[in-house]
Amino acid sequence: MADAAAVLNTSPVIPVVTIDDPQDAVPLARALADGGVGIIELTLRTESALTSLKLIANEVPEILVGAGTILTPGQADAAVAAGARFLVSPGVTPALLTSMLSLDVPVLPGVATVGEVMAVLEHGLDSMKFFPAGPAGGPSYLAAIGAPIPQVRFCPTGGISLASAPEYLKLPNVACVGGSWLTPAAAVAAKDWDRITGLARGAAALSR
Repeated sequence: MADAAAVLNTSPVIPVVTIDDPQDAVPLARALADGGVGIIELTLRTESALTSLKLIANEVPEILVGAGTILTPGQADAAVAAGARFLVSPGVTPALLTSMLSLDVPVLPGVATVGEVMAVLEHGLDSMKFFPAGPAGGPSYLAAIGAPIPQVRFCPTGGISLASAPEYLKLPNVACVGGSWLTPAAAVAAKDWDRITGLARGAAALSR
C-alpha cells in the first residue's frame, strides 16, 4: 500500500490551494518550494484544476503535488493521470475509498467522526484527513480520539491558521495540518510570489 505516512511527514503544513488561472500554477508552486514547503494539495474546485496539476507535476518536480477535494472515482482516476502523487478527499464513502485504494498513490481519506475513523482503519489505513477540523471539534476532539485509537495519525484541515496550528501540532496523533493561509487569494491575484514564499517559511518553521 502506498505510504501516506510519508506524505504527512513532508511538511508541518500542507498548503490547500485553489488555482483559477493555470498560468499561476508553476510560479505559485515554486514560491512554496522556495519557502521550504515541499508539498501542495491542489483542490479540484475549478474547471482548470487538472491542467494546473499537470503543469506543477511536470515543471516543479521538487514539490510533492497531490489532488484534493476528490469526490468521485472518476476524479481520482483523472487526478492520477494528470500527475497527482497523492489523493485527499473531504469525506469518504465505501465506493470512493475502494476506488482510491485501487490506484498506486497514497490516499488521505477525510473523516469527521469516530465511526468514520474506524471504517477507514478497517481498510488498513492509519493516516487520515480530519475535516472540517474547527467545526468538527478541533484539538480537544482529536485528543479524545487519540485515547482509544492511538495508532491513527491525522492531518486536520479546515479553519486552521498560523496562530492555531501549534495547538494541533502538539498532539501526538497529529502529523501536520492543512491550511489555505499560505496562498491568500489577494496574493495570488497580484502574483505576489515573494509574499507566498514568506508565508511558506513561517509554516515550515512550525515545530511538531
